[in-house]
Amino acid sequence: MEETTYSRFVDYLIELADSKNRGALAALRRGLGCKPGEVPEMFPYVIPFLPENPSKELENAYYLIGSLFALHPLNTNQGNMGNHLASCIRTEDDRAAIERRFIVLLNSHVDDIGDSLRQSISFLKSKEMPVNYKQLLNDLLHWSHPEHYVQRNWARGFWGSRKEAVIADDSASALNNH
Repeated sequence: MEETTYSRFVDYLIELADSKNRGALAALRRGLGCKPGEVPEMFPYVIPFLPENPSKELENAYYLIGSLFALHPLNTNQGNMGNHLASCIRTEDDRAAIERRFIVLLNSHVDDIGDSLRQSISFLKSKEMPVNYKQLLNDLLHWSHPEHYVQRNWARGFWGSRKEAVIADDSASALNNH
């Protein structure tokens, strides 16, 4: 599958939200926490974007993205889940709680990632933080890669922003000490 196929599906979801198609979004939300194929209301919105004989991973990812998008249809074209969650950190208490949530997400098995993502997307919705659904769909399709590069990219997105903050704090401290 090419990235343009992912883009077309996510663009379609964005169109549903932009046109305020509440019926379609409600049908897609019914899939939250369900396995692909369990919610026939989702079929008209997902199946047209799947190839004739999709892999289980591809089908699962499309149904999951459809339901997550319907839960929180605020999209961006920047970042990954690590960046998004790191953006919500305002205090050290926030950091500890969000970091725990993020580590659970990183440790999720592909068969269980839907539950962890649903919790993370709900959290991001509560903070009005947009999600890069095109990147998330691509990442889901590569979640089980033996190199774990998706998880490493998310970790860089999450803890890399902290590195920049530490460098900035160190620079400010150095200026104040002179």
